Amino acid sequence: MGGTGTEQGRSGTRAYIGSFTSAGGRGVLTAEVDEETGALTVTGGSDAVADPSFLALAGPVLHAVSETDTGAVAAFDVTGPAPRPLGAPVPVGGAGPTHLALAAGHLLTANYTSGSVTALPLAGDGTARPATTVLRHEGGGPVADRQSGPHAHQVLPDPSGNWVVSVDLGTDSVRICALDPATGHLTLHGETALRPGTGPRHLAFHPAGTHAYVLNELEPTLTVCRWDPAKGVLEPLAETPVVPEGTTGPSYPSEVVVAPDGRFLWAAVRGDDTLAVLALDADGAGARLVATVPCGGTWPRDLTLDPSGRRLYAANERSGDVTWFTLDPATGVPARAGSVEAPAASCVVFG
Repeated sequence: MGGTGTEQGRSGTRAYIGSFTSAGGRGVLTAEVDEETGALTVTGGSDAVADPSFLALAGPVLHAVSETDTGAVAAFDVTGPAPRPLGAPVPVGGAGPTHLALAAGHLLTANYTSGSVTALPLAGDGTARPATTVLRHEGGGPVADRQSGPHAHQVLPDPSGNWVVSVDLGTDSVRICALDPATGHLTLHGETALRPGTGPRHLAFHPAGTHAYVLNELEPTLTVCRWDPAKGVLEPLAETPVVPEGTTGPSYPSEVVVAPDGRFLWAAVRGDDTLAVLALDADGAGARLVATVPCGGTWPRDLTLDPSGRRLYAANERSGDVTWFTLDPATGVPARAGSVEAPAASCVVFG
């Protein structure tokens, strides 16, 4: 399996692709990255774990959720050409984990189906141990078929490392928690309500650490928020669309990425199958839609910047590919550069 375009050379950079095995995906794939062109060449994979839809890398250990009703996390050794499972998957005590992140020596998962967040301590070898906390969200929203209860979709540490935030599509809110690194105990610190029915899915922080951008799934908008890392307070400021005026949809935004210099923000939008480009104010307090481009496939579930910040990679779930784009440094507009086959692709991370 190889990428399209120019001949690819080996480099020290790798990419890891998650996918839905229940939809024909090949599990977790390892790919070499050509640093000159951005092209990916798949070198191996492992389907040892069901539906490894989201990934997080910690040195030589790659962590994956198993987005199943019995919810688990799995670890892989990625020092070789193909991922090698490290022990049996560890239950997260929640159903349908969709996202995971590393914080304070723990692995955190957002469990969509059960509407909860789990903390699992990491052992000395980098693998997860049994969960120390399963913090269940409460509430719902006005969209009956999607918001009958809580649906935690993302969990991640804030840039200061003092807080853990979780985005809940079902409750139209973002929760802020404190994580005790010694005990793995998660404590709810506060909750920020967003406009009912927007269905917040993921957020990304401005590199200055003073603003956050919440991408909404049930309405194609971005909520710009002020973030106070000293107090752990998230304050909504404004909403801005991520599709052009007059778009009839349906449009289901999935992932949001902020440029390392804080000048631009990109959002993937399923249904429209576009990547939205938003220009950010110098202080990060405002966002404005400036362009949209085709995502290079169908149903872009994930969007990732490469380590250089010069390219975007879209995991197009339904067309079964990962497409990469070069970014215009002046305008932030992506230009398609190539793609690689990856059935039921759901996530891309670099290491």
